[in-house]
Amino acid sequence: MPQVKPKVTLLTYTANPEQTVAMSAKLCYSDATIEDLKQGVESGDVSKFLSRLTGFGHMSPFEHASFTFGIEGVSRAFLAQVTRHRIASFSVKSQRYVAANKSGEFNYIVPPAISALGKEYEDKYKAQMSEMHGWYEEWQTLLGGAKESSNEDARFVLPNAAETKMTITMNARELLHFLSLRCCNRAQWEIREVAWQMLTLLIDVAPNLFCNAGPACVKGACSEGKMTCGKAAEVRARRASLSGDKE
Repeated sequence: MPQVKPKVTLLTYTANPEQTVAMSAKLCYSDATIEDLKQGVESGDVSKFLSRLTGFGHMSPFEHASFTFGIEGVSRAFLAQVTRHRIASFSVKSQRYVAANKSGEFNYIVPPAISALGKEYEDKYKAQMSEMHGWYEEWQTLLGGAKESSNEDARFVLPNAAETKMTITMNARELLHFLSLRCCNRAQWEIREVAWQMLTLLIDVAPNLFCNAGPACVKGACSEGKMTCGKAAEVRARRASLSGDKE
């Protein structure tokens, strides 16, 4: 079925991310050898130390832990948003080398607001996607068939709704920033859904690095001022439902 939804997979990450961050930070305040520091963090509980780091804003050690995600079922509109985050690496499925109709009609995303209008309007939207698929195939044919030189220009008629897939790598410090912005209810629905999926996966593997991750209202006042969604209690409840939450 061409309709798809966001799905996030944690592909790989720095081995022992919490110990890596803790050791990097302790090095700044100690004349011990690297081996002694390594043994120290491996044999102890680093949760309180990491909490103190966050508390007094020493965030550069968090840059030593990186996480790579596979993301699919997202739109080209999502791609335009997520690449605004500069401190990240992206690899994206090409619409030039991979024909959009390789497995039939191109996959696409249906915005929840359109589905909420009812089946009649959702069907209308899907019919429009099918029509655009027809345009795409027509241009492929006119330009020489389903090949790279044709795909690169036929893709111009594809909508923002067309699915893309990508891998994204960010370090823990940038992820904390990303999650603070994109888990917020003020963020666009698609990137917000991806951010919450990312947060859930991160808490499972590095709970002490991401114990306070999420929008500002999770631990304090809303940062949106007059633009607040007014649903801080709901956001806090959702965040508290995830493991790794610390008061």
